[in-house]
Amino acid sequence: QVQLVESGGGLVQAGGSLRLSCVASGRILSINGMGWFRQAPGKQREFVAGITRGGSTNYADSVKGRFTISGDNSKNTVYLQMNSLKPEDTALYYCAWYDYWGQGTQVTVSS
Repeated sequence: QVQLVESGGGLVQAGGSLRLSCVASGRILSINGMGWFRQAPGKQREFVAGITRGGSTNYADSVKGRFTISGDNSKNTVYLQMNSLKPEDTALYYCAWYDYWGQGTQVTVSS
């Protein structure tokens, strides 16, 4: 069993920054394979950023150059640094590791 707990969400003005954290516990061998997703009201959940099994990173086009995913295997934690936030980034942000999902943390960007 794996548990994922996100934190770091909040309300920020457009152009601001937030850093999300996702702490994994349980039977997890590596943070490789973890990713961030988001779901805005009335929209489908979408991929934001991830760390592949090989350790490389990938991003949705909409966040490239603004968001950075990183991780610390010693802490079983993955981070999402979000800069230059836009109102359209407003969503519930989830971290995921294969079939496991966290409960999400709300990010709201005001214009």
